Amino acid sequence: MFTEINLSGEWGFYLDKDMSGIESALFNTYGNDTISLPSTTSIAQKGKPNPEREIGCLTDSFKFEGFAWFFKNIDLSGIPTDSYIEFFMERTRLSKVWINGSFVGECDSLCTPHIYDISAFAGENVTLAVCISNVGYPTKGGHLTSQDTQSNWNGITGEISVRIYRKIHISNIQAYPDINSKSVKLTFDLIGADKADISVWGASSDSHIVDRQYFSVAKDNPSVTVMLGEDVSLWSEHNPALYTLKIAVQGSDDITQVSFGMRSFTAQGLNFLINGNKTFLRGKHDGLIFPITGATPTDVDEWLRILGIAKSWGINHYRFHTCCPPDSAFTAADMLGIYMQPELPFWGTITSETDENHNEAEQLFLIEEGRRMLKFYGNHPSFVMMSLGNELWGSTEKMSAILAEYHTLDNRHLYTQGSNNFQFWPNILPEDDFFSGVRLSRDRLIRGSYGMCDAPLGFVQTDEPNTVHSYDKLIIPETELESSAEGAQEIEIQYGTGVKKVKVNSAISGLIPSKPVVTHEVGQYCVYPDFKEIDKYTGVLKARNFEIFREKLKQKGMLHLADKFFRASGRLSAECYKLEIESAMRSQNIAGFQLLDLQDFSGQGTALVGMLDACMDSKNLIAPQHWCGFCSDAVLLAEIESFVLTSGQLFTAPVLFRYLIPEKLTDKSVLWKAVCNNEIIACGEISVPDNFYGLGKIGEVSFTVPDFSSAVNIKLILTIDNIRPENDYTPPYSENSYSMWAYPKPCDNFEFTGKSVCSDSTVYISNDIAQVKKLLQQGEKIIYLPCELSQSIKGFYCTDFWCYPMFRTISESMNKPVAVGTLGLLIDNTHPSLDGFACEEFSTPQWFHIVNHSDCAVLDDSPESFAPIVQMIDNFERNHKLGILYEASVDNGALLVCTCRISEISHRPEVQAFASSILRYAHSDNFRPENKLTLSQLGIG
Repeated sequence: MFTEINLSGEWGFYLDKDMSGIESALFNTYGNDTISLPSTTSIAQKGKPNPEREIGCLTDSFKFEGFAWFFKNIDLSGIPTDSYIEFFMERTRLSKVWINGSFVGECDSLCTPHIYDISAFAGENVTLAVCISNVGYPTKGGHLTSQDTQSNWNGITGEISVRIYRKIHISNIQAYPDINSKSVKLTFDLIGADKADISVWGASSDSHIVDRQYFSVAKDNPSVTVMLGEDVSLWSEHNPALYTLKIAVQGSDDITQVSFGMRSFTAQGLNFLINGNKTFLRGKHDGLIFPITGATPTDVDEWLRILGIAKSWGINHYRFHTCCPPDSAFTAADMLGIYMQPELPFWGTITSETDENHNEAEQLFLIEEGRRMLKFYGNHPSFVMMSLGNELWGSTEKMSAILAEYHTLDNRHLYTQGSNNFQFWPNILPEDDFFSGVRLSRDRLIRGSYGMCDAPLGFVQTDEPNTVHSYDKLIIPETELESSAEGAQEIEIQYGTGVKKVKVNSAISGLIPSKPVVTHEVGQYCVYPDFKEIDKYTGVLKARNFEIFREKLKQKGMLHLADKFFRASGRLSAECYKLEIESAMRSQNIAGFQLLDLQDFSGQGTALVGMLDACMDSKNLIAPQHWCGFCSDAVLLAEIESFVLTSGQLFTAPVLFRYLIPEKLTDKSVLWKAVCNNEIIACGEISVPDNFYGLGKIGEVSFTVPDFSSAVNIKLILTIDNIRPENDYTPPYSENSYSMWAYPKPCDNFEFTGKSVCSDSTVYISNDIAQVKKLLQQGEKIIYLPCELSQSIKGFYCTDFWCYPMFRTISESMNKPVAVGTLGLLIDNTHPSLDGFACEEFSTPQWFHIVNHSDCAVLDDSPESFAPIVQMIDNFERNHKLGILYEASVDNGALLVCTCRISEISHRPEVQAFASSILRYAHSDNFRPENKLTLSQLGIG
């Protein structure tokens, strides 16, 4: 490029809501307003303020859909008439361009720059008119255009310029590195001549010099191979070295440059390899959520900040859901060492030409959009993978053909037919380089949680918390799969945020993959809203949904508990993510995971599933260094069958190590210790084999649990020091820890019923409401274990999946069971009834069986001052006050209600400890409930 005219600044403007401007020739005017570009109409607050209060997503405070016109006078009078001139818009919507009233052209790309050849106007003063439309897209656009994510903005963002080139110049340079020959092949377009002599030289970001090399090229075969020398710097997450080469055409002062990385990202068997070494993707979903601007940033510094935050949480991979970020995101990822997977902006059905619902225009647009993405972003070494869309259905033959074309067009990336295509009936095409999904058949599940409409549920939702679950035998079964004989059928499926009927071949028994498996959208563990966030939304998008949720909680008389609901549900969510991530980390046959999500998702009913909020700020639910203990390039993993221990038990846990750092290990040991009440009760050392790399068992932890007279917490800590060079993102050590709960040995014949006498105190334990009413009249102390409640919700240990309102609607539409929808426990762990039952303020594993054998009483009729001792947190749509353990004075007596069916699980040590603790409390003088309530207020008929 010879020179550039920056068009940032003031433009003429016209807001054309009724979209009549083309007919009325607005392109011959200069508008009736001004706007500063780059910007969007919402950022500039053009149009009328939006009074709506969206409940399922953030609200665009100046929402506008229609045509927006932008006008600019440009002086091209001094430009030689033989120059090549481009009008460049880095990111926008659908555009049409006029110059001096003459139509120049239109562009429909949603993912790549809009570039117009305006060479014919060299030497003139011109008026540029640009019409941008954010309606009538050639496809729905997925997360690129959704109000659930960045918003359906209108405007022009990023670079806006006129680019001027000499008559003879080089463009569209593509760099194809070959790490084996230590060279890079450059292909390009030679413009303005049939042949030319060129020179190429440059350097890497770590100061490796590439000497000037000379070539003669012809227009019909414009490519050269540049040798980079012996000491080539390879690009990876651990060494993000970049090369910049300059290309000069002899006889011209027009110099063009290209940046790239020397890397090879390949699939081998079930593994991904970076430069021949095994790697593991620790990914997150990204839907381009930027609440302050309502539009995707286009500056490198902001993407360095965003991706840097993710990297400090152990993330090395981004999967962009039905969207592609701008060039600045790839540039930042190049610099930080993040593996990127953009996706076509499509969430639908790919059809063959013979299909009755075939949309030829849409499909041609999507294929072309993929070509443009490869052209504009393909040089970035961070661009390692690409998907055709999200949860696609349709013609596998057509998908294969598209993938085959992309493979031929650009072999620098790995491709997949889509993310979680065909849901219950997945397949792997010959053209797929890897598989991304959530199951390999109906029951072979490869993530830990699911919505009820996609049941069966995952192990994090159904199993007692443990760290032994692995996906290996689900991916490669030990026995041969059986096929169903049902054949083809029509079924109803979740389709985006709604429901759709599709035809499937149910005879397919499932996949036995031979290519890398990436587990898709893992996590989705819901957290109660943090209403303090509302004040952060100072820009385009407003958190009016949060305001509605806050009002609902206030109406239920529990607003004073909002912060505790947020903290307790968030701590449970963090623990669920730990179980989920560790299961992938200890699975040999998993090549990576893609979280949904490290950050909150601001739409689709409002899915507050992140450890970070929608602005990528930490919620302070877990520290990033603790998260990196189980999500990083070096993770120590203890395989623990149960977090509930008993006095005198021999505790044994195998220790695995996943180590994927290039630095070789020598003379390294893992130190472990078990800590109780700030004292080390056991410790040891495990030697790590020299040159260890990959995943494997390195030893085990073993100790005898001391005899405790009451329940205690034991923390197991695994540490290995000095395994990483100092950096800004992860500590030089790796440390992982596990919190366990030890109880006295259980009794063989434990009973929790009848009359209990202790000294001069008598407590009645009963499930007979008639007896309870009589005893209350007599002024007795009673522990009531109700067989039936006026209104209740099933006890469910795990927090809710994604977002209750969205999946409630989907399940109801499909006539399937609705999720329980609760978010874990809020526990008054300082209450004397729990003195003998060690616990936190939030759900921890010793509550698993107690909760799952409980019904949560709906206590909405109780006064605001009344709070259960053990409360189940409800979702923000219902906001029921839910109790598992609570007390009140009723009539003349004192009543302690426990909704757990203790007799069903009375053999368990934690259950006996729990029951014994509440019984001791009931016997004590402390059992004098302040709240005087009726049985109906306590949810008892």
